[in-house]
Amino acid sequence: MKIETWMSTFSRIMFVVAMLFFALAVVEKLANLNGQTLSFLTYEPGRLLEFSAIMLLFVVTVTLRRIRKELHERG
Repeated sequence: MKIETWMSTFSRIMFVVAMLFFALAVVEKLANLNGQTLSFLTYEPGRLLEFSAIMLLFVVTVTLRRIRKELHERG
Protein backbone atom coordinates (compact mmCIF):
# COMPACT_ATOMS: atom_id res chain seq x y z
CA MET A 1 0.00 0.00 0.00
CA LYS A 2 1.07 3.53 -0.68
CA ILE A 3 1.69 6.02 2.08
CA GLU A 4 -1.20 8.12 0.75
CA THR A 5 -3.61 5.24 1.34
CA TRP A 6 -2.33 4.77 4.88
CA MET A 7 -2.59 8.49 5.61
CA SER A 8 -6.13 8.62 4.25
CA THR A 9 -7.21 5.63 6.35
CA PHE A 10 -5.51 6.98 9.46
CA SER A 11 -7.08 10.39 8.90
CA ARG A 12 -10.56 8.89 8.70
CA ILE A 13 -10.00 6.87 11.86
CA MET A 14 -8.75 9.98 13.67
CA PHE A 15 -11.84 11.90 12.53
CA VAL A 16 -14.18 9.23 13.91
CA VAL A 17 -12.29 9.07 17.22
CA ALA A 18 -12.32 12.88 17.50
CA MET A 19 -16.08 12.94 16.99
CA LEU A 20 -16.51 10.23 19.64
CA PHE A 21 -14.40 12.26 22.08
CA PHE A 22 -16.47 15.34 21.30
CA ALA A 23 -19.73 13.46 21.89
CA LEU A 24 -18.41 12.02 25.16
CA ALA A 25 -17.35 15.49 26.31
CA VAL A 26 -20.82 16.90 25.60
CA VAL A 27 -22.57 14.00 27.35
CA GLU A 28 -20.23 14.25 30.34
CA LYS A 29 -20.77 18.01 30.62
CA LEU A 30 -24.55 17.55 30.50
CA ALA A 31 -24.30 14.86 33.17
CA ASN A 32 -22.15 17.17 35.31
CA LEU A 33 -24.76 19.91 35.03
CA ASN A 34 -27.29 17.46 36.47
CA GLY A 35 -24.96 16.53 39.33
CA GLN A 36 -23.96 13.17 37.88
CA THR A 37 -20.93 11.77 36.10
CA LEU A 38 -19.97 9.04 33.70
CA SER A 39 -17.99 6.71 35.92
CA PHE A 40 -15.85 5.18 33.16
CA LEU A 41 -14.31 8.52 32.11
CA THR A 42 -11.13 9.60 33.85
CA TYR A 43 -10.80 12.90 31.94
CA GLU A 44 -12.79 16.08 32.37
CA PRO A 45 -14.93 17.28 29.44
CA GLY A 46 -12.49 20.09 28.66
CA ARG A 47 -9.62 17.65 28.31
CA LEU A 48 -11.67 15.47 25.95
CA LEU A 49 -12.38 18.54 23.82
CA GLU A 50 -8.65 19.29 23.71
CA PHE A 51 -7.90 15.76 22.49
CA SER A 52 -10.64 16.10 19.90
CA ALA A 53 -9.25 19.41 18.65
CA ILE A 54 -5.73 18.01 18.36
CA MET A 55 -6.99 15.06 16.32
CA LEU A 56 -9.06 17.33 14.08
CA LEU A 57 -6.02 19.54 13.50
CA PHE A 58 -4.16 16.49 12.21
CA VAL A 59 -7.10 15.58 9.95
CA VAL A 60 -7.26 19.09 8.49
CA THR A 61 -3.50 19.09 7.90
CA VAL A 62 -3.60 15.79 6.02
CA THR A 63 -6.59 16.94 3.97
CA LEU A 64 -4.91 20.22 3.00
CA ARG A 65 -1.74 18.34 2.08
CA ARG A 66 -3.75 16.06 -0.19
CA ILE A 67 -5.49 19.04 -1.84
CA ARG A 68 -2.17 20.79 -2.41
CA LYS A 69 -0.70 17.68 -4.01
CA GLU A 70 -3.67 17.28 -6.37
CA LEU A 71 -3.53 20.95 -7.39
CA HIS A 72 0.21 20.69 -8.01
CA GLU A 73 -0.29 17.64 -10.25
CA ARG A 74 -2.99 19.44 -12.29
CA GLY A 75 -1.22 22.75 -12.58
